[in-house]
Amino acid sequence: MLHLRRAVIMLALFTLLTGIIYPLALTAIGQVALSTQANGSLIRKDGAVIGSMLIGQSFTSERYFHARPSATSAPDPNDDTKSVDAPYNASRSSGSNLGPVSKKLIERVTADTRELHKTTGSNAPVAADSVTTSASGIDPHISPAFAAMQLSRVAKARGLPEDRVRQILQSATDQPLFGIFGEPRVNVLNLNMALDAEPAAKTG
Repeated sequence: MLHLRRAVIMLALFTLLTGIIYPLALTAIGQVALSTQANGSLIRKDGAVIGSMLIGQSFTSERYFHARPSATSAPDPNDDTKSVDAPYNASRSSGSNLGPVSKKLIERVTADTRELHKTTGSNAPVAADSVTTSASGIDPHISPAFAAMQLSRVAKARGLPEDRVRQILQSATDQPLFGIFGEPRVNVLNLNMALDAEPAAKTG
C-alpha cells in the first residue's frame, strides 16, 4: 500500500504540474510576450479579422496581386470517400503529391503558364512559384519575381502609376533574416492591404 500511495501521489503531482500548471504558464507567457503570434498572427481591418500573416488566401480580382497556386482539398459533398480541389482550405493543409511526370500536373502547369503569358503580354519564362504549389498549400508569400510579373496588371486595374505600385511592392518585400537566412518574399495579404490604403485605389 505504501508503494501504491506513493505512485498515486506522484501521478497526481505530475498531472497537476505538466497537465495544468505548465500549459497555463506557457499560455500566460505567450499572451504577455508574444500575444499577436500566440493568437494566430491575425490581421484586422476596421475591427474585423480578414486573415492571418501565416495563412495564404485566394485573390482573383485584377486589382490585387494573386497568390501562388494551392493544392488543398475538401471532402466531396457527393461522396465523402473522395475529395475535391479546394484552394487555400486552411483546415486541410497539404501539398499535391503529384510527381514530375504526372499528366494532371503537367496539364495544370501548362495551362497556368499560358494564362500568365496572356495576362502579362510576354512569353518570357515565368517565376517558379507562379505555377507550382507549396508543400502546405497555404503559403502566404510569393517571390518578388512573381509579384513583378503582376505589377503592370494591378497598376492598370487600379489606375495607378507603375512606379507607385513598384514602390509599394518594394516596401512590402521581406528580406532574408540577418541578410542570409531564407529568400526575399512578399506577403500577398499585406501587399494588397497596402494597395487598398492608396487613395487612388479606393476609387479605381
